[in-house]
Amino acid sequence: LCEKIEKKKECLTRRKGEIVKAKATGQINHKEIDNDNDLEKVFYRTHFQYLIQHKGKLYIEEEIEERAAEFYKNILVEDYEINPYDRLAEESAAPVEVENSHERNLYIYDRLEAVKYAERWWNDFNPAYEKFDVDCTNYISQCLHAGNSPMRGYPNRSKGWWMKNKNWSYSWSVANSLRWYLPGSMAGLRGQEVKDPMDLELGDVICYDFQGDGRFDHTTIVTAKDQDGMPLVNAHTFNCRMRYWAYEDSTAYTPNIKYKFLHIVDDQ
Repeated sequence: LCEKIEKKKECLTRRKGEIVKAKATGQINHKEIDNDNDLEKVFYRTHFQYLIQHKGKLYIEEEIEERAAEFYKNILVEDYEINPYDRLAEESAAPVEVENSHERNLYIYDRLEAVKYAERWWNDFNPAYEKFDVDCTNYISQCLHAGNSPMRGYPNRSKGWWMKNKNWSYSWSVANSLRWYLPGSMAGLRGQEVKDPMDLELGDVICYDFQGDGRFDHTTIVTAKDQDGMPLVNAHTFNCRMRYWAYEDSTAYTPNIKYKFLHIVDDQ
């Protein structure tokens, strides 16, 4: 845990920011005990809160980690974060049909409502929707829908963007599919790729390819900006709020990481 905080401090230093105060609370989920070998494994959840000062502005960043601690004869031998993306299925390669229609489903994206939803549910699950172990894109889709983005394409899972009758499109729930769907959509919910994260607005979307292998693993929504005009984001799976967009302090980060910055466009 100390290593995690040190890494975050290093990232903040590069931005000319600092952690004013840090707090961590934990809750045990369950235990696995092997009495024959004097081994015990404890699975727990940690809630981190950081009071951050960045160029005269104070804000609170929060993160949730699922962790495991292993003990031998009551002596701690290992403590580590459980990476939820280890459970990522081959569904991440789910297809998205190329659109051939230019029809317009007129709507105006309500960025405030999308951000309000992102704040309300950043560390919880809305029972009105299905939930997943790898829940990041499902959460972002809910935020976009709260912002008045219209569903369409039901019941074809590889077409459109929707969740209905306990079923859903790939683009609704799979990071790689949403990454391709948004800039390819010609009606309803659609996005335009921009080159610089500073060009994003509240309610816009960032997609992450942690390994740089062309398959996008994670999705976040912009909920605030720092003093440099850079995005702060909310997300699920790695539940967090007001996190700096680059994820350089994440255990999922690699030097090969690639990003897609997607500005949600509407008919206004």
